[in-house]
Amino acid sequence: MSEKKEISATRLWLVMMKSYAAVRTFAEDSIVGTGLGLSDFIVLEMLLHKGPLTMTQIAEKARLANASTTAAIDRLERRNLVHRSFHATDRRVRIAELTPEGDKLIRCTFSTHVRDLDTMMEPLSEADRQALYNGLKKLGQTAEAANQVKPGKQKGETE
Repeated sequence: MSEKKEISATRLWLVMMKSYAAVRTFAEDSIVGTGLGLSDFIVLEMLLHKGPLTMTQIAEKARLANASTTAAIDRLERRNLVHRSFHATDRRVRIAELTPEGDKLIRCTFSTHVRDLDTMMEPLSEADRQALYNGLKKLGQTAEAANQVKPGKQKGETE
């Protein structure tokens, strides 16, 4: 009988990073035929599912730098996929929203992307998916909390 060996944190980290890199490459390849880069796709998908958003909201939700968000919106606007307008009460704030062409492209692209991801994840049973989801969510929340309390930093204090 073989004993199950405990998986070290460093080994788990390595497997997560390799898996993430492989899945990210697969996901990026899934959208490459559209002529969209990953950040452009993320912005379009976000606008599809969240509706019009400010540039700041897009940057925060997509975890992109402000400059990267602006560059993505510039590219998408040049392709007539998004439109920027000023906020109704605060002209310092710009709102991005899908154009009809952008809506059509992201709906088609996103449905193909979902099918590709579903196919790639077929080897995982529903129980595997649930366990992976729960474990990654718990790990992310733990890491997020640990990032809030670092040596030399008081709990609740931000940088």
